[in-house]
Amino acid sequence: MNNRLIIVGAGGHGRVVADNAVKNGYKNIAFVDDAAVGECEGFPIIGTTGILKSLDDGKTDFVIAIGSNDNREELAQKHDVNWVVLIHPSAQIGISARIGAGTVVMACAVVNAGASVGKHCIVNTGAVVEHDNIIEDFAHISPKAALGGTVSVGKKTQIGLGAVVKNNIKICDNCTIGAGSVVVKNIETSGTYVGVPAKEVL
Repeated sequence: MNNRLIIVGAGGHGRVVADNAVKNGYKNIAFVDDAAVGECEGFPIIGTTGILKSLDDGKTDFVIAIGSNDNREELAQKHDVNWVVLIHPSAQIGISARIGAGTVVMACAVVNAGASVGKHCIVNTGAVVEHDNIIEDFAHISPKAALGGTVSVGKKTQIGLGAVVKNNIKICDNCTIGAGSVVVKNIETSGTYVGVPAKEVL
């Protein structure tokens, strides 16, 4: 952990990430954002994403605080900087769990034993990632979503607010699971799925 942290994205998600960062001990925090100016949560917005590489001095950490899975992927692939993991102190992380660079784990979330969370994911407030889950890069597990044991979530898939995924389920890349939905069967085609049980929106 370096002393300085640059947060990419000064929207609502960025504000929550800043709180996470403060609770991890960062004191020198700044934002970059392609639209916002001024400050965010009392920390300065110092420029746009175009300056990221110039800020990478070997003494600075970086994290993307943007909810869009596509946008996080684009930024991560474009900018080769020191992306770090941020885990809120109230989160519970299994000793054999693995979490990839750039991922943020928010307050009261759980990532249990044997789970693997990829790069630049969001495990949001109060989400449960049970044992032996595989969460691929750029996925988003929304607040209060709950994944049973041995669930696989594909790249850039979002599990919506309060959604539930039954154990031993596989969900492919580029899916959106609607808020409050319940997934009881494997999902093999990219798309949006809602309801109890979850069905594709055509």
